[in-house]
Amino acid sequence: MNAVDAKSITQRFGKITAVDDVSFTVSEGELFGFIGPDGAGKTTLFRIAATLIIPTGGRMTLFGLNVVSDFRELRNHIGYMPGRFSLYTDLTVEENLQFYATIFGTTIKENYHLIEPVYKQIEPFRKRRAGHLSGGMKQKLALSCALIHKPRILILDEPTTGVDAVSRTEFWEMLEGLKREGITIIVSTPYMDEALRCDRIALMQQGRLMGIDTPAAIRSSYGKKIYAVSHRDRYRLLLALRAMTDVDSPEPFGEAVHINIREGATVDDVKKSLERAGLEGAEVTEITPGIEDVFLELMKKGS
Repeated sequence: MNAVDAKSITQRFGKITAVDDVSFTVSEGELFGFIGPDGAGKTTLFRIAATLIIPTGGRMTLFGLNVVSDFRELRNHIGYMPGRFSLYTDLTVEENLQFYATIFGTTIKENYHLIEPVYKQIEPFRKRRAGHLSGGMKQKLALSCALIHKPRILILDEPTTGVDAVSRTEFWEMLEGLKREGITIIVSTPYMDEALRCDRIALMQQGRLMGIDTPAAIRSSYGKKIYAVSHRDRYRLLLALRAMTDVDSPEPFGEAVHINIREGATVDDVKKSLERAGLEGAEVTEITPGIEDVFLELMKKGS
């Protein structure tokens, strides 16, 4: 039995289709990621999975229980962490955790072993009001509250957005520890480096799934050679590459610009064209495609 089984899920808000005929499965104990820009439909899909809204069409089950007809029973098995901090800011860390434990008929002591790796980092601040916590500490408190009733599945909607790099790394180490405990995790993220830590990922755009596979398989599906071009004047570099007939799909990535070289052209041809444009010393290096490259390519094919 799958932890999640979604078939043809559709969600409309008036004339807007937020989720469009989405089907996927998640195995028990899997860490499954959704990747996509704002407006892709990830939050809407997660709210359906968390039994918070009823889909316009399709069917979704968690552990064989229907998210619509079995929502009362399902909520005992779900830990949900929305993208926006939603705990009580005027309550302390300890009071928030106690409140959520009481709602689910448990105690902090009963399931402390499960939240200990997360909660011990904020326990020294247990008397501080939640509204006065840093972004990383709020994140850890929200995760502790989502875990306190020992859920079978965690639904995390962009949990590391706006959090510093160190806290992001710590958070994903915590998720890997929870996965070892047998908890199924579905998570959305805008960060491609985090996607690499998932067992499988789904690429989502405009309410539709563009592909589902392991991160390695998605990267290997690119099917073309890709090059990183770098120069100290990146803006002029990007303009020059976009004007070249030998270059396809120039896209800025960090300090470099990723390109494809058209059939019949070579790296030397690109370098010579850059020199003629006054960009001497540009480096052109073949690289392994990233998930971002695959995502952009799929977007172009679908447009």
